[in-house]
Amino acid sequence: MQIKDEYDVAIIGGGLAGLAASILLARSGHSVVLFEKEKYPFHKVCGEYISFESWNFLKRLELPLDELALPVIDTLLLTSPNGNDFKTKLPLGGFGISRYKLDSLLANIAKQKGVHLIEETKIDDVVFNENFQANFHAGSFVSKVCCAAFGKRSNLDIKWKRKFLQGSTNRLDNYVGVKYHVKTNWKKNIIGLHNFENGYCGISKIEEDKYCLCYMTKADNLKKCGNNISQLEEVVLCKNQHLKKIFLNSEKCESFPLTISQINFNKKTQIENHMFMLGDSAGMITPLCGNGMSIALHTAKIASELINHFMEEKISRTQMEELYKKNWSKQFAGRLKMGRRLQHFFGSERLSNLFVSTFNALPFLATPIIKMTHGKPF
Repeated sequence: MQIKDEYDVAIIGGGLAGLAASILLARSGHSVVLFEKEKYPFHKVCGEYISFESWNFLKRLELPLDELALPVIDTLLLTSPNGNDFKTKLPLGGFGISRYKLDSLLANIAKQKGVHLIEETKIDDVVFNENFQANFHAGSFVSKVCCAAFGKRSNLDIKWKRKFLQGSTNRLDNYVGVKYHVKTNWKKNIIGLHNFENGYCGISKIEEDKYCLCYMTKADNLKKCGNNISQLEEVVLCKNQHLKKIFLNSEKCESFPLTISQINFNKKTQIENHMFMLGDSAGMITPLCGNGMSIALHTAKIASELINHFMEEKISRTQMEELYKKNWSKQFAGRLKMGRRLQHFFGSERLSNLFVSTFNALPFLATPIIKMTHGKPF
């Protein structure tokens, strides 16, 4: 498709937040262009568990969830490096689906709604001067509104010198993520969160007969193992006997492992150069909370409603931006803060052992802590 000279809305990044926003805005009658650097379908490093708070929203996007026969996940199993474990029911629960399948389905819906979806194309820069001008290898275009939904870290983050990248805290930046799809005998209704030295690994059922096995650790952990993933798993992860059993009894699917580096949990801005930051671009909750995908989808809903009001001239650009920052903070700031606090417990072998022991001694603490990182259906 030939790119037009002007659009109502441009969206950079075709993950959950970008796709959901594009569908909502196109359905409201706006001309929307969405740029994705990959080609659908493709895998992403992601835990692939979605809280039920997103179920009704995804159905409103016309995703045929009821027809997909997805696994319902209602129980959390938490293990510590010393071998202790704690099991609890999840207050709301969730379901499993791969990003390979989910993003592709949403991309098809976006196309059906009239979104101009440009794949395998990276935006080089965006400049604001009353409207936005976006530049890429084949030219440029103008849009009235621009949303950045490019995920955890982008070439544009670096180009714009975003504050979350300035300096190093050691505690909250420079993590690596590794993901597999595996075939194993793990119970389909349980999501496991297994701790090891300077990291944690999650496992949960997705579609068909596959499970998502995804872990995150500090980059130094991998460096100490000669940047060898297999050695990291054997020497560090498998000290946790629960993880050792999973790795020994799992068949890894083709195309894996998938890796990502330089993961950063420092605070981010929600508006950058007058652009809406959506999903992980606005702030990333630690993966152990299992709520990143729902937050991404919810940011798309909030932003789309405000953009509609702006396009209908009900609010000014300044009002639109301030309301987004206010609503984002109300919905997500507390959850991300709690996630950062929990990250400290799971980043230390001693503290994660203590954390699991405390839950076993005081099990009533689990539900309120889980609820602090999750929201209500939207």
